[in-house]
Amino acid sequence: MGIDLRPFETALDRLLEAARPEPGALMVLGGSTSAVRGERFGQAGDLELAEALLGLIYPRLARRALVLAVQGCEHVNRSLVLPRAAAQRLGLQEVRVVPVPKAGGPLAAVHYQRLPDPAVVADLRGEARLGLDVGGVLVGMHLKPVVVPVPLGDLRLGAASMSGGYSRLPLTGGRRAVYSPEEAEEALRAFTSRPEPR
Repeated sequence: MGIDLRPFETALDRLLEAARPEPGALMVLGGSTSAVRGERFGQAGDLELAEALLGLIYPRLARRALVLAVQGCEHVNRSLVLPRAAAQRLGLQEVRVVPVPKAGGPLAAVHYQRLPDPAVVADLRGEARLGLDVGGVLVGMHLKPVVVPVPLGDLRLGAASMSGGYSRLPLTGGRRAVYSPEEAEEALRAFTSRPEPR
């Protein structure tokens, strides 16, 4: 294979640490093994590399009880492979296609083959809580707003850049709004310790 996978592990660990996803959360992975090899999309797909990357991601997500969706390429309209139970739980629209290396890409093809009951869906309807993009294949459309980028610009997997992000709840309110329990406690203490009006 000849590709150092440590940057991928570092990127994944940074993303998981920053996102702190709850069990059951959906993560989307998009990637071009051709881009990792320094080639144009679809020109140098690598099943061995796809196996290795998924072999690194599966145990990390299993420890956190996270669900993985892998985005296919434009030849399958960027449809995604995930466990059927998760697709049904989220009410996602299934499509009929089986990803293969030249239509779907090696990552989607391997993920489909490794899942005991795979489903392919048209999109995630913005339900993913975190995502990792290897090679600029654009996975942000699958993340629930508001997306917070995770700095990964110093990392490359082979010749491919990586980017990641996670979703946080939208902040609401005006300049008096408080967003953390610690700030709320402090504001409450300050409010209750002020002198009584006369």
